[in-house]
Amino acid sequence: METTPGMELDIRKDDGLTRIVLTRPQIGNSLSSGLVNALTDAVSACYEDGTRILVIEGSGPNFCTGFDLSDLESETDDSLLARFVRVELLLQKVYYAPFLTVALAQGRAFGAGADLFAACEQRWIVESAMFSFPGAAFGLVLGTSRLAGRVGTERAREWIRSGQAVSAERALETGLASRIVGASDLEAELKSLGSDARRLEPLTQAAIHAASLHSGDADRAADLYRLTLSAARAGIKERIEAYRMSTRRRKQSGGD
Repeated sequence: METTPGMELDIRKDDGLTRIVLTRPQIGNSLSSGLVNALTDAVSACYEDGTRILVIEGSGPNFCTGFDLSDLESETDDSLLARFVRVELLLQKVYYAPFLTVALAQGRAFGAGADLFAACEQRWIVESAMFSFPGAAFGLVLGTSRLAGRVGTERAREWIRSGQAVSAERALETGLASRIVGASDLEAELKSLGSDARRLEPLTQAAIHAASLHSGDADRAADLYRLTLSAARAGIKERIEAYRMSTRRRKQSGGD
């Protein structure tokens, strides 16, 4: 087994299985620029190193709570645009991977964290989790077509418009999640899944993945275009600041 610990990621490789663990539990494994770059590099390496199954998981109580905006005051509209584009490219790399991808979610999977979960082929909830897609509240269009592909267009629009929290049970019922797995059963379930993933040769597996997506370069370009258009609209930083302020006020008043 090969293990590569990092500042924000732990990467473990063993017999075609790659496990990538987000290691920023103190801030909900939120996606800093550095973490997005490291995660993109790690997923890219899986395209070349014989990975048959990629598992993405978060350390601590939460899977991933979205963008890390703790240093928002130092950002500009342009720097935020660049960050959002890099996240969309990461999500595409996961979604179009020529091998099996599995997300293991617990606790909160919010914003880009929920989009990362939705981008994986198998989407497992470990014990309990909650999902939310709040980006439209500050004008961001990210991951919409992938979410619609999982849960249907009407439901995706509803969740995005409202920013509502989606329970683990609702996620399973609607197809956002594939299954709920108990923590004590997780390793055995992954071992079984790994055996299935290795049954086909890599080229056949890649061809099946490509043929079953019903999407191609035009769809990838369209998703990137919509994201870029929304994030490039002047005032993205100001809109994020307003969203954060309104969220704080709701929490202080006892709202959701």
